Amino acid sequence: MTGLAPTRTEEPLLRELSVVGLGLLVVNGMIGAGIFGLPAEAARLAGDISPWIFILCALLILPVVLSFAQLASHFGNTGGPMLYAATAFGPLVGFQAGWAYYVARLTAFSANLSLLVATLGHFWPAVGSGQPRAILLFAVCAGFVAINVAGAKDAMRWLGLLTILKFLPLLLVVAFGIGHVDPAALAPVTSGIPAGSDLGAAILLVIYAYVGFESGLVPAGEARRPERDMPRALLGALVTVSLLYAAVQFVCVAVLADLAEADRPLVSVGEALLGGPGALLVMAGIAISVGGNLLGSMFSTPRVTYRLALDGQLPAWFGAVHARHRTPIWSIAFYGALGFLLALKGSFAWLAALSVVTRILLYLCCLAAIPRVRRQAGAAPGLALPGGYTIPILGALVCGGLLTQVSIEAWLVTAAFLGAGSVLYLIARGTRSTP
Repeated sequence: MTGLAPTRTEEPLLRELSVVGLGLLVVNGMIGAGIFGLPAEAARLAGDISPWIFILCALLILPVVLSFAQLASHFGNTGGPMLYAATAFGPLVGFQAGWAYYVARLTAFSANLSLLVATLGHFWPAVGSGQPRAILLFAVCAGFVAINVAGAKDAMRWLGLLTILKFLPLLLVVAFGIGHVDPAALAPVTSGIPAGSDLGAAILLVIYAYVGFESGLVPAGEARRPERDMPRALLGALVTVSLLYAAVQFVCVAVLADLAEADRPLVSVGEALLGGPGALLVMAGIAISVGGNLLGSMFSTPRVTYRLALDGQLPAWFGAVHARHRTPIWSIAFYGALGFLLALKGSFAWLAALSVVTRILLYLCCLAAIPRVRRQAGAAPGLALPGGYTIPILGALVCGGLLTQVSIEAWLVTAAFLGAGSVLYLIARGTRSTP
């Protein structure tokens, strides 16, 4: 399998994604519902300097993002992290990377789908449980499937609209609350470290607000100029998201004296600034933010099963493309169906640790792939990072530090999960080799 830019192969999917569309996928991969609840926990752990934790975590994740930008600049086909791993280490590792990414995103999709319906139930209590909940779950899934099957352009238009609407309450909170911020708080040295702070736990908590950027790398086969636009989308999204996160946290700290105890911090801030309408606006923003995350996930993740089908590691059915819209119709429909069925069962909180571990291992695998990818690329055009391998090594150290916080139970579940993926790969390989 090869995906390096000089040997880029054309796929049946249409290359319609611009740098803006790719940036929307990256932004929505990072921003879900977490930012609406994160300010309280960040303030509990870091106090008044919690806004600076968001900036610090953006700097910590920067080497990882830069390393992925370098990898993305060498590839022009669908697959993202799965393609990078397969190119460097072979098809088994590539399959495992795709398997880990797919299941982690699927469980997150299902949990967020449940959260979206629960949030809608706040406005419309009748759909909060029972058959009405199941019908709404199905309708939401079916709607996202239809949007994605209709083509990349239509999906990006909807994603752009949802992104604007999700940013609106956050930007209004910042606009109306920025006047409450003490200028002295903008200087972290003068603020000092509050007594009782747990900066290590705060960093561990906040840095996960930046993961998910890799979802924007998967659909490179539909990007107009992936080798150039993928790095730009990654870095532009990181800057945008980090500034927004920090600004929101500054306002929350300034407006709510009891921020650390708030159950719904941004809702409380919206109410404090704009009254009842402000609280409702933020609640609507939560639903829209989750919706944008779901739409981005449904766009990117089915491309993994599509890629695996192209490589002969899944049935060809997953690689089927809609005759008119040129989208991977059955991979999209399968993802939507699985997401609906899983969401019927609950929130999947027990899979959160699994999702975290698999994602960090995926990052480490891709970072380790950089030397081989660079050697295979040779004189091919690509992003050149300063300092040789210094930046990928820094990224690996960040990931390694995060893994030290993982429980033994999460390691055991992850090992079982990757073992199951190996079994599936061997079965698929045996089936292909059978005459």
